Amino acid sequence: MTKILVTGGAGYIGSHACKALAAAGYTPVTFDNLCTGWQDAVQFGPFEQGDLLDRPRLDEVFKKHQPVAVMHFAALSQVGESMIDPGKYWRNNVSGSLNLIEAAAAAGCLNIVFSSTCATYGDQDNVVLDENSAQYPVNSYGASKRAIEDILENFEASHGVKSVIFRYFNVAGADPDAQVGEFHQPETHLIPLMLDAIDGKRAALTIFGTDYDTPDGTCIRDYVHVCDLVDAHVLGIKWLEDNKGSRVFNLGTGNGFSVREVVDNSRSVTNRDVPIVEGERRPGDCTRLVSGSSRAVTELGWAPTRSDMATMIADAWRWHQNGHFDR
Repeated sequence: MTKILVTGGAGYIGSHACKALAAAGYTPVTFDNLCTGWQDAVQFGPFEQGDLLDRPRLDEVFKKHQPVAVMHFAALSQVGESMIDPGKYWRNNVSGSLNLIEAAAAAGCLNIVFSSTCATYGDQDNVVLDENSAQYPVNSYGASKRAIEDILENFEASHGVKSVIFRYFNVAGADPDAQVGEFHQPETHLIPLMLDAIDGKRAALTIFGTDYDTPDGTCIRDYVHVCDLVDAHVLGIKWLEDNKGSRVFNLGTGNGFSVREVVDNSRSVTNRDVPIVEGERRPGDCTRLVSGSSRAVTELGWAPTRSDMATMIADAWRWHQNGHFDR
């Protein structure tokens, strides 16, 4: 079977991508250092432990498996931490990605699907964010992803590397079968934190900032179900296989939900209240990030089916109650 190298395949999004790739007839080869991923999440293909900063290990894996494409998720992704320790993010995300891209090019693996982020756009309130919007990242996480996009563009000119870049918005939900799901230590994402608070695993959900210029004072984000998201990544592989060239796609629904609206939606799914504590804004958080693009739908043929808030919370709640990983 055709092999795809999946960096970060033991993580939240990467493990769902591996399941989707296997269902589509590919063999996903997970490459992960397990600093934030879980070996239990590697269920759908071979596992190779390694770090993107280790170029000889990358060369070894490319030689062993000879993948036809790379799906690149591995990255540090905590916005707050990136503001405090930017060097960590530039070193890990940018230097690691450069190693990966150079190794792929040296191995003749010239198709890369890259997990970027809407954080490259920065805080542009009341602006419809499409793929041509200006990029003004306000934190080191977004800046590091923007830099990797530039590296891919450079390597297309110099080595013929083709890339599909997905700038996605907030990812939520879990595998409906609860084989894999979202499980971070420490947890930083809104919905699993909220479910922990509902379930008594933490005292309360902290809402960071209640004085934003939004109808209820809390940040607004565009949420997309993780299974819909990884379906787009599989379509990205097929796009490159069909020699359609490099392309950037936003992945979002165009529907924004404030933090308080997410909390309100959870009550109808779980029939439980959420204990809440109000806190100060976090450095680097934007007021409103919502996609205004339909390019993925019209060009890729992407058809998200699970990205309504009730389904995302219900799938996350099912995983929350039934799933976990052990190192």
